[in-house]
Amino acid sequence: MSPIRKRRRSMYRAGGIALLLCLLVTEVTAEPYPLDYWARRSAVTGVSLSPDGSKFALTRILERGGDPIIELYDSDDLSKKPVRIDSSPSEIMPGVSWIDDDVFLFSTRQQVRDIIEGFNQGVYEYQNVKYDSSKKNPLGRIRQDFFSVEEVLPQKKNKIIISSSEDVSDRAGTNTTRFRPRSYWEYDLKTNRRKMLMRGKLSMGRVSFNSDGVATHASGFDFRTRDQTFYWRPKGTTEWREMYRLSDDSFERFIPIVPDPVAENHFLVLAHNGYDTLGLWSFNADTKAFSEVVYRRNDVDVAFPFAHSNRLSNPDEVAGISWCKDKCHREFFDGQEAALHRQLETLIPNADQVRISGRSRDGNTLVVSNSGPQDPGTYYLIRNGRVSKISGAKPYLEHDQLAKVEYVTYKARDGVEINGYVTVPNGEGPFPLVVMPHGGPYVSETVDRFDEWSQLLANNGYMVLQPQYRGSQKYGLDFYKSAFIKGSEAGRAMQDDKDDGALYLVKQGLVDPNRMAMFGWSYGGYAALIAASREDQIYQCVIAGAAVTDPDMQLDYYRYRMEGAQKLEQLTTWDGAISPMKEVPKINVPMLVVHGSNDQRVPPEHFDKYVAELDRAGIDYQKLILEGADHFSNTLFYNHKIALYEKMLDFFKNDCGSMSAGTSLANR
Repeated sequence: MSPIRKRRRSMYRAGGIALLLCLLVTEVTAEPYPLDYWARRSAVTGVSLSPDGSKFALTRILERGGDPIIELYDSDDLSKKPVRIDSSPSEIMPGVSWIDDDVFLFSTRQQVRDIIEGFNQGVYEYQNVKYDSSKKNPLGRIRQDFFSVEEVLPQKKNKIIISSSEDVSDRAGTNTTRFRPRSYWEYDLKTNRRKMLMRGKLSMGRVSFNSDGVATHASGFDFRTRDQTFYWRPKGTTEWREMYRLSDDSFERFIPIVPDPVAENHFLVLAHNGYDTLGLWSFNADTKAFSEVVYRRNDVDVAFPFAHSNRLSNPDEVAGISWCKDKCHREFFDGQEAALHRQLETLIPNADQVRISGRSRDGNTLVVSNSGPQDPGTYYLIRNGRVSKISGAKPYLEHDQLAKVEYVTYKARDGVEINGYVTVPNGEGPFPLVVMPHGGPYVSETVDRFDEWSQLLANNGYMVLQPQYRGSQKYGLDFYKSAFIKGSEAGRAMQDDKDDGALYLVKQGLVDPNRMAMFGWSYGGYAALIAASREDQIYQCVIAGAAVTDPDMQLDYYRYRMEGAQKLEQLTTWDGAISPMKEVPKINVPMLVVHGSNDQRVPPEHFDKYVAELDRAGIDYQKLILEGADHFSNTLFYNHKIALYEKMLDFFKNDCGSMSAGTSLANR
């Protein structure tokens, strides 16, 4: 029986009980790490294995403040000096894509402007680069506009499918930015020649191919009916048929993944199908009907399915699905894959989220990574039955000295159940608390990865709460829409969710109510500004980074760039949101405002207008401008982080009321 067919048996999971884990405190074992340790970008990232397993590549930063280089290692002799590849003055982006045993691609970026050109118009441009060790001059830039690799074609040597966006002019005032189509080519990396496969068009803007280079399904937009449209190709034909339609005003999702290998004319799709949570279904494309549920839960959405660990021998196979709540869990459809995963968990020290990031075509050589709250990322090579540690992403941060993260559930003041993640410092409580709301706000936050900011704060004695306030994704449609469907809750119930989490921890005896602060970035920065002006004040200070200060201005950025449900989401979020600009006279706690000078997502005008209003109102505040920084974490370099972390900890210690009082590490 096929592994996928076996999935039909007892794979459905309903319900799910929220876990309230004990928040344990232990003896302080070490002084806080130097800020230099936190400010450095990851020393090693993107370890990737060649198809034959004979070598692997990684990106490495050799010195603090330096740019990444690529190192190429011999899998049979890790002591051998690696081949080093630099791309100055361009900056190498983490990760390489192996195409053949001697050929891989990577991308670079280079700053080409001193200032942003407007909303979502940053200062970088990107380039694809090829490395071919069989050539006398192995490094070569590809003379073509920046493209995405859609599919590696194992049966077609040195050939891949690439895509790039098409420019489509506006039609009678209709926004096309969101639905910009892509065109697809088969590209030969040896000859640098390409063959057009499909020209992008609005009605079929995104196309998926299998490992043989055959187009299997596509999606687009029907401007006449305002529907998202989905198409499929019956096997062995070139005929496109409509599979499904979804109103663009719908908040439900329908995402075809791959053809279902055990049911002809069926596809595995992520969809709601009338349910609150997102599940994996088998969908009959011929009859346009859902056939059966493969895996769904009542408590949280499922994530995208994961592929077979050997993408070369099993290129189009779905091996299982994951879901995240207290931590990220995996459900395997393939028994052999499940057994391999369990075996790896016994081999890898401090195993948390163990992943096979590369496997040779014969299956005998693997690159395995481990990550989690107490592991920024550690990479291992398994070859000839031997496990060798390649490197840690941040090898100077020790597992036992990093803080544990616990999952909590609490009730908001109106009875809504809220989940959150608490990073617990080493030492004895009650602790000072930093509430750190995520950005977005409509994103999903999990604990399957290392969080630098919360670990930095915990290492300096602060407990950190990351509340999954209403509007956070992965908890179903109702919870997501509760932030905006009846009018904006930004600055209202969404704010209560954060405060109620802090008060919950106080009630548990874990937090000192006289030592609480809020620090957030982007939407989280907006939340910090709102917190500063709350009349029923519970915080001693706030730090607002990259904050939306004028909802009307932010709304204008999105107004003509979105359609349907996404546009409604932004309209209802910002149109009725409490405006920090108008709340300035109510500010009643010390405030630090931080912004990047090249922030393209929340442009610096937000910062400029807000501090001008603070000055007019005579409000005392502190500010920090990160010169050259954009909105996103991969543009916060060493000098930015040092400046931010020094200012943040100094502000908490010396300018945040009684935040540093007591016996916490923060007072050392």
